[in-house]
Amino acid sequence: MNERKSDRAGWSGLVERLMQLVPARLRPGTAVVPVVRLSGVIGAVTPLRPGMSLSGVARILERAFATKNAKAVALVINSPGGSPVQSRQIYLRIRQLAAEKKLPVLVFVEDVAASGGYMIACAGDEIFCDPSSILGSIGVVGGTFGFQELIKRIGVERRLYTAGEHKAMLDPFLPENPDDVARVKALQREIHAIFIALVKQSRGTRLKGEDSVLFTGEYWAGETSVSLGLADAIGDLRSTLRDRYGEKVVTPVIAPSTGLLSSLFGRKAAGAGALHQQSVIAGLPDEVISALETRAIWAKFGF
Repeated sequence: MNERKSDRAGWSGLVERLMQLVPARLRPGTAVVPVVRLSGVIGAVTPLRPGMSLSGVARILERAFATKNAKAVALVINSPGGSPVQSRQIYLRIRQLAAEKKLPVLVFVEDVAASGGYMIACAGDEIFCDPSSILGSIGVVGGTFGFQELIKRIGVERRLYTAGEHKAMLDPFLPENPDDVARVKALQREIHAIFIALVKQSRGTRLKGEDSVLFTGEYWAGETSVSLGLADAIGDLRSTLRDRYGEKVVTPVIAPSTGLLSSLFGRKAAGAGALHQQSVIAGLPDEVISALETRAIWAKFGF
């Protein structure tokens, strides 16, 4: 009898030692919350500085929701917005995966979740933010320049040929046409209505502000965002997940995979460094403009 007890104790000890060799997130009973970071301007800002897109984040979202022992998926968002199409597609993919895997989505806002960034944040079942986070900007913006007087002053004649009455709409080298402006405003209102409907569907009765306040394109800091119902609470990822899932919760960061071949050819191929350096130098003016455009989008929110 004592020998059997001894054998069971020995096997139990062996199993415990073997389990120590298994990654914590794969051990039975371990609470796991995979973390996905969604950062940057959304959509193709310029050819030299592509932003966040569904094609760029779909794989890591799928990996996060497929994580073994996952109790939820955490999204860390830091984005001033961008393309309404890419924002909505990312939002929809998150909600589709959440429904398929039956996992709650917890969103944590860092510096900014504004405009398209806030649209993605609405994919969360709950939204947490820092007191200094910026949220909102539920609106649509577009802009251009008018150079017609400048080219006239320097003696340049604009020659433009089109098939289609409105093909040259908002051309920056032609005088502004009020009819064109009216058409663009109508398009913006249509997109704005889609954005508003998405926020209302996602946040529901948690929204506390009037439409005339929430949907003007204005944005707010964390505490006010919570009072308006745009976020659920002030909280950071580590503390919130530990309070909810225990001190031993495991939070693996799901990052884009880097394959062996891409690493070898991207870093080791002969002449790759020189070729990249020549490419950067050749495209330096465009890269500077691209960086300035990105900086301008962030600067709108004080960053």
